[in-house]
Amino acid sequence: MLASLTDGESYGYEIAKLLGAAGFGQIKGGTLYPVLNRLEEAGLVAAEFRATEKGPGRRYYSLTDAGRETLGEQGGLWLAFDASVREVLGKAGVR
Repeated sequence: MLASLTDGESYGYEIAKLLGAAGFGQIKGGTLYPVLNRLEEAGLVAAEFRATEKGPGRRYYSLTDAGRETLGEQGGLWLAFDASVREVLGKAGVR
């Protein structure tokens, strides 16, 4: 979720579309918004509500400095885990 905001702020529907296009499948609002709320409460994202001329307003999310730091740390851990799994599977002949 944090990585989806590295190119700048976005709102829920666009985040869901980006993650879906990246192969995470359809992410529904009942899953997406609670996660975004928890990230906001943790100080990893900032949120701002903006009214629109047409239709309902939108809540825009952006990474905070703490969010960028956490993304770097957790992303590094995930890549190390991925490398370990690939090594084990490679030894088992799984490609």
